[in-house]
Amino acid sequence: MVKFFKAIIQFFRDERVKVVIGSFFILLSLYIAIAFISYLFTWRADQDFFWEKLFSGPEISVDNNAGKLGAWISAIFFNHWFGIASFIFPFMLFVTGISFFKIHVFKTWRTLRISLAGLILLSIILGYVFGMHNEYLGSGPGGGHGFYVSQWLNASLGKPGTGFLLLLLSLAFFIFSYAKTLPFLKKLFTRKEKSLDAEKAAEAEEKTEEKEVHIPEKEEIPDEEILPDEPEEEEILLPQEEGEIVLTVEKPDANDEIENPDAIEKDYDPTLDLSSYKYPPLSLLNDYESGTVSVSNEELISNKNKIVETLANYKITIDKIKATIGPTVTLYEIVPAPGIRISKIKSLEDDIALSLAALGIRIIAPIPGRGTIGIEVPNQKPKTVSMKSVLSSKKFQEEDYELPVALGKTISNETYVFDLTRMPHLLVAGATGQGKSVGLNAIITSLLYKKHPSQLKFVLVDPKKVELTLYAKIERHFLAKLPDTEEAIITDTQKVITTLNSLTKEMDDRYNLLKNAHVRNIKEYNEKFIKRKLNPEKGHRFLPYIVLVIDEFADLIMTAGREVENPIARLAQLARAIGIHLIIATQRPTTNIITGVIKANFPARVAFRVLSVVDSRTILDMSGANQLIGRGDMLISAGSDPVRIQCAFIDTPEIDSLTEFIGSQRAYPSAHILPEVEDVSSGKLDVDLKKRDAEFETAARLVVQYQQGSTSLIQRKLSLGYNRAGRIVDQLEAAGILGPFEGSKARDVLIQDEVSLEHILKSLE
Repeated sequence: MVKFFKAIIQFFRDERVKVVIGSFFILLSLYIAIAFISYLFTWRADQDFFWEKLFSGPEISVDNNAGKLGAWISAIFFNHWFGIASFIFPFMLFVTGISFFKIHVFKTWRTLRISLAGLILLSIILGYVFGMHNEYLGSGPGGGHGFYVSQWLNASLGKPGTGFLLLLLSLAFFIFSYAKTLPFLKKLFTRKEKSLDAEKAAEAEEKTEEKEVHIPEKEEIPDEEILPDEPEEEEILLPQEEGEIVLTVEKPDANDEIENPDAIEKDYDPTLDLSSYKYPPLSLLNDYESGTVSVSNEELISNKNKIVETLANYKITIDKIKATIGPTVTLYEIVPAPGIRISKIKSLEDDIALSLAALGIRIIAPIPGRGTIGIEVPNQKPKTVSMKSVLSSKKFQEEDYELPVALGKTISNETYVFDLTRMPHLLVAGATGQGKSVGLNAIITSLLYKKHPSQLKFVLVDPKKVELTLYAKIERHFLAKLPDTEEAIITDTQKVITTLNSLTKEMDDRYNLLKNAHVRNIKEYNEKFIKRKLNPEKGHRFLPYIVLVIDEFADLIMTAGREVENPIARLAQLARAIGIHLIIATQRPTTNIITGVIKANFPARVAFRVLSVVDSRTILDMSGANQLIGRGDMLISAGSDPVRIQCAFIDTPEIDSLTEFIGSQRAYPSAHILPEVEDVSSGKLDVDLKKRDAEFETAARLVVQYQQGSTSLIQRKLSLGYNRAGRIVDQLEAAGILGPFEGSKARDVLIQDEVSLEHILKSLE
């Protein structure tokens, strides 16, 4: 029976089945919509059509354009069920259909919930207002459901009471369905109060007009260009016995530093541009855990006995053993008897895993600072750590970090929080489906819950085009992009290269600002700017932190190679002091992707489960990641011994709710604009890759195989003339397979293996 249900589940997970089911729902929604529209004009003739007549001969016909079935469905919905409100039903079918194609025009479950509530409520309201019989629709616009429910309410509450109840339900429907309803109502009901205050202020102004000193009005500045106030030249009149003395306050010289900042009363507040911004509440997130981690005593005792028994088989005795229960893993700490060699216990890792019949056994010998040996054993019933639980923890709420990140919970069930500015960059790697994308979402969510839009900007790179697009709604709040670019989330490789070069230019510009301000890092610079000690007329501005997130680094290396690696290495080496931090993730932790240059500049690394010891050593410089159990189980290393953490889980609907809450608020006119740089594609040869030579692919495989990019090689191996071989070399350069011409030096082959080459060749088709 279990196999039968698994087979059914597997059947519905098939991509082909999803396409068929999705198409069915979309076409069914269109068919029912046609039937409903036709019924508005043919209801008099078709409203008494019963289902028994569906199988009658062609001599019995209906006027509905959707035929007998359409007439019967329409009669059921309009007469007996929901009336005019039934038009919401085909919309629900359409939303369900497009969800199978992963088209995220609507938030599927939220849209269906709102639509169902609207269907029921609208039917009752129409039944209450219009009653049962109507000259336009025989059973009334509310249908049978709307009429009978409204009549029952009328009998119970009276007609006024029913009206008040429906008004309350309608108000609740709009408040819970649309985030802007509450702000609109507040604005509506406070207008009168504001107008009265304005009248009082005007009267007071008339009375005191003669006593006030006139100060010239400042020119209005748009929201996005608000700069710190500077002292203007103004006249201050002081009353004297024999007259008035006019004192002129000189405007300071336009130096980088303002000479007398104490003369300015208030500090500059970067959040004033969006002073009404509300931080997202924790209620947007879901709870996936009961709050306590339950591991039965039987399980603890059984594991303890098996560990002791296995060690005893190898004549290893222990003096003490204790257990620390975590959400997914329990740590058994043992104190071996005197004279026992630690290396001997470490070598028994596989034997202990065999005796416990568990995946993911890891031995820590010794545990730093404790003088014990740790054996990590997965729990039989692991708990899901919710994002809500780690963000609501006291540790995260009270930490005063610049860029706080709550990643999950440790084995001791404590929330693991770190400051990204101290990392200062993060390398995330692991096999497919082990939790990398959820880990990136946890990092981004942590920062969104702690930082104001004026303090933080994200540059999101998503070659897969499906992982980070969820954050498109917060473009004008938290995202940064190139000038004249439509999409802030970057998916095109050439745009990635241009963006990375733009970030290096931003880095150089910021270092110039720090040099002129005589400070060493972004924190000192912003503090000085907030105290109004820096002159905006000299180009000084408040600097938000910028976090670059690359979801699939391997894809970029395969398609662009050094053009991506070089600016990333430069940013990783220098960008820490000026507030640019990098987070790169890859599902291919191989040495040609995570090179020595990358590893040297990313001391902080997160490893989810990988399939081999080699991959673990590539990420962490040690084994361990190959012994994780998956589903968010991870190791994080920040230059010291790795810590095992269960990554916090945040699902797509939660991210939708979070971005919807932020995106619905007042925003900047556009995303944060990065410095303009010359498009890297403009320097390439003017070659039309749609008109490639017939031998182009053969030549491409040839140069990758021999790792030699020369015209003479193509001439010899393919028996071609010099001119034709030269044209093929130009096409290979334009496709990013060969590097540019460098005089007598051979051209660089930018692609290292045939798998990467096939990826490029497919993209050119």
